[in-house]
Amino acid sequence: MKKFNIRKVLDGLTAASSSSSAAAAASPQSGNRENDMIQETLQSEHFQLCKTVRHGFPYQPSSMAFDPVQKILAIGTQSGALRLFGRAGVECYCQHESGSAVIQLEFLVNEGALVSALADDSIHLWNLRQKLPAILHSLKFNRERITFCHLPFQSKWLYVGTERGNIHIVNVESFTLSGYVIMWNKAIELSSKTHPGPVVHISDNPMDEGKLLIGFECGIVVLWDLKSKKADCRYNYDEAIHSVAWHHEGKQFVCSHSDGTLTTWNIRAPAKPAQIITPHGKQPKDGKKPEPCKPILKVEYKTTRAGDPFMILCGGLSYDTVGRRACLTVMHGKSTAVLEMDYPIVDFFTLCETPYPNDFQEPYAVVVLLEKDLVVIDLAQIGYPIFENPYPLSIHESPVTCCEYFADCPAEVIPAIQILSWCPESRVLCVAGVSAHVIVYRFSKQEVTTEVVQLLEVRMQCELNEVESPEGGGEQASAVSTPGTSSSPQTSLPQSHPSTSSNNSSDGLRDNVPCLKVRSSPLKQSPGYQVELLIQLVWVSGEPPQQITSLAVNSAYGLVAFGNGNGLAVVDYLQKTLLLNVSTAELYGSTDPHHRQPHSPRKTRQPSAGEQTSKRNDLRLVLYARDNSFSRSRSSSVTSIDRESREVISSFYFCDSLSKKSETVAVPSLWVGTSLGSMLAIALTVPSTPEQRMQQPVGISFCGPVVRLKGGILRMAQLDASGTLLPHVYESWFEPNAPEEERERPRRRRPTSPPSSQENPDCQYAVVCSEKQAKVVAMPSQNCVYEHNITETSFVLRADVVTMTAGVGIACFCANGHIMTLSLPSLRPLLDVNYLPLTDMRIARTFCFSNQGQALYLTSPTEIQRITYSQETCDNLQEMLGELFTPVETPEAPNRGFFKGLFGGGAQSLDREDLFGEVAAGKASRSLAQHIPGPGGMEGMKGAASGVVGELARARIALDERGQKLGELEERTAAMMGSADSFSKHAHDIMLKYKDKKWYQL
Repeated sequence: MKKFNIRKVLDGLTAASSSSSAAAAASPQSGNRENDMIQETLQSEHFQLCKTVRHGFPYQPSSMAFDPVQKILAIGTQSGALRLFGRAGVECYCQHESGSAVIQLEFLVNEGALVSALADDSIHLWNLRQKLPAILHSLKFNRERITFCHLPFQSKWLYVGTERGNIHIVNVESFTLSGYVIMWNKAIELSSKTHPGPVVHISDNPMDEGKLLIGFECGIVVLWDLKSKKADCRYNYDEAIHSVAWHHEGKQFVCSHSDGTLTTWNIRAPAKPAQIITPHGKQPKDGKKPEPCKPILKVEYKTTRAGDPFMILCGGLSYDTVGRRACLTVMHGKSTAVLEMDYPIVDFFTLCETPYPNDFQEPYAVVVLLEKDLVVIDLAQIGYPIFENPYPLSIHESPVTCCEYFADCPAEVIPAIQILSWCPESRVLCVAGVSAHVIVYRFSKQEVTTEVVQLLEVRMQCELNEVESPEGGGEQASAVSTPGTSSSPQTSLPQSHPSTSSNNSSDGLRDNVPCLKVRSSPLKQSPGYQVELLIQLVWVSGEPPQQITSLAVNSAYGLVAFGNGNGLAVVDYLQKTLLLNVSTAELYGSTDPHHRQPHSPRKTRQPSAGEQTSKRNDLRLVLYARDNSFSRSRSSSVTSIDRESREVISSFYFCDSLSKKSETVAVPSLWVGTSLGSMLAIALTVPSTPEQRMQQPVGISFCGPVVRLKGGILRMAQLDASGTLLPHVYESWFEPNAPEEERERPRRRRPTSPPSSQENPDCQYAVVCSEKQAKVVAMPSQNCVYEHNITETSFVLRADVVTMTAGVGIACFCANGHIMTLSLPSLRPLLDVNYLPLTDMRIARTFCFSNQGQALYLTSPTEIQRITYSQETCDNLQEMLGELFTPVETPEAPNRGFFKGLFGGGAQSLDREDLFGEVAAGKASRSLAQHIPGPGGMEGMKGAASGVVGELARARIALDERGQKLGELEERTAAMMGSADSFSKHAHDIMLKYKDKKWYQL
């Protein structure tokens, strides 16, 4: 009997079933085949998902290193991330697979390579000669914990210190262990009965590479002779050691200790320190030992040719300085400067003029890595000022809670707010805060002093709270216009109330009180975003205002709309008046599909604004994590939560649309989306001229519901008859603080809609996307022409209508981590990728899409991850990335001088290959560490194949350098030939002069 693979059969059935169901879900509704005439150019091959770049400060940094020749800065984090920074605008993100903390980084200076040591006792070699760095080799230690690493300048042998006090040596080229091992019991005195502790420092003598300085935690420092394999000297101190720094002449070194002292040792006098100082200790008058201070965690000793050396350290403050911020101390000659930092210091290093440790260092700056910042201090200026940071590392001082991505915004405008609505063309910015307030900003290039901030207080309340959605809520609701509704809602709807001096109503409850107090003094506003209007919701009958859940601004109409669980409000920010303040039920009129029950706010306390932050998304994610489905559970706990929820205004969209079935000309409109899946329309009557706009009120009339979907409405947009996305209406920016005679207010831009014909009266399409579905509705007939069920087992967290090079589509990010795209208007699925599991609420709150295949989210409290879903961008990503490594000549070694070269005294070199090679030292134990080859070789080939332009540029630079060197060599050769001719001529003249003379005549 012929065998067959049942798994392949099932896979084929699953694929066929899913494709047929997707096609059926996106198929047009019956009776609307005329819409098939729209030609769509967006196809599935236009999409591909990949990460592009990461912005922001590295989250929880743990280590730092710097290549002084290539000028590359590397920062490691506690989560195993690696951030590389070159010139301004050139940065790279890498990640260790284990996710262990990076404890130390070491550059192979000017070699395009980096060694990273992790807390899981592994070391890795990174190749930086490609645009996307990759690991070439890894070495995992099995029996010993790594505590310190040291890679000498221009050496291929890496010293690795361990917790047991031993030092192993690794060949960086092959990433194999040498048989040469420095054991702790041979390094310390044989008479010592205690273990010296972990290795905390390793460095070679700047003037003698054969001498290795080893620092143990207990306070013992050993000068080890690599050739003779024994200790030359041992230096003992009672306090634990944290770091060691050499003087460039190799005759002295400085140790920092746990009691806040610095000890200076002469290498030929191990008996006692040459000097002991406590930089921040109080010196007793009786000559006793100073009081102990906090540990000095690191010290660096840098020399100069023309003046006193610099001694730079962190820590060491007195214990009585409780609450004082972290400090960096700079000691230069007799002066001591204490520089306070905003955050704790993680690491620091000194920038010097030379990379050679055996020459005068000539320090000019100090790079300080803080927990949440990177600071560069200028050592050449009085007072040690801070350099301006070229990297935009800090996203914001306060925690980021929301992101919006504008791919094509003006270059000089960079907004970052919590809940916002922004018009890039007019630069009008609206911010909704957690204290139930909205601030309207206008952009100005001039400084202005505002005498009184315009304030508008709004009282929003709702007597109909509890909602019971009828079965079959996904069916389309009939759209009935209610022209009888008053177009001047101010006459019949609740009004804004002025602030009262009393905080309590007649029954003792807080009423008409805002959450924030507005300053009454003049406000000086710098150029940039300036406050235009402040809108505050007030307490109602002892209940705090609900948090604002949706916000939209339109500069062409001069209106701001915001909503929450009580209803919505529309404010005219030009006339500073409230136009509309209604509950959600009033929007439906007589067509309300929900059964609402009266609710007294005194019986059940509403959560405060701070308590309601992201409550809805948090609740839904908890339900999703509990059961991989968002179906309504009938358990008592879930149904009680449902009863407490009310219909919340979830989204807005301003547009010129045919909101009523009888309309033939597009009019200004406001589309409203709710959390129960209803899309409603409001028609606006906006005065046509600027003069009338400032004098006459904006008229409002309700058009009722247009369509209903499953789940809350997330996004709405508008297409014309050809399927092209209609841009939003806006007013171009003008200087608001310019004199009236110089101000030229541009006319508002209105997208044009083609006139309707008798054959097809629908000339617009409304695109509506909810947490479950997407629909395309023809306007003004309000017939649903396309429908697609996005997800059944999850729900959509973010949806945006995006513009690609090839067309328009919908991009969705679901709670199960899937990223999907749909075509417009047919809603064909084009992309479905399981991008990442949703394990962090931060991603859910901040994920957003933008045009041209761009998206981003907050991957940590301080970092933004940008991704692309465009195939074109993925194909060109290698060419878009910057070059981390560029060919640069290593500076020449310091001149030893004639007498030092003749009589000795210069730097002593060492052939480490003769000591550490397999021939001399043998092989290391296989059980000590495991070698793991990395994927860097293949990645390097890919990077070289894709970076042809960069390779050609490097080849051109190399040829130019070679030509320059050949030219210099030719010049030197000609000069030497001229000198030889001159010498030959002078020698011949002297020979002729003394040719016929006797010896006694000389």
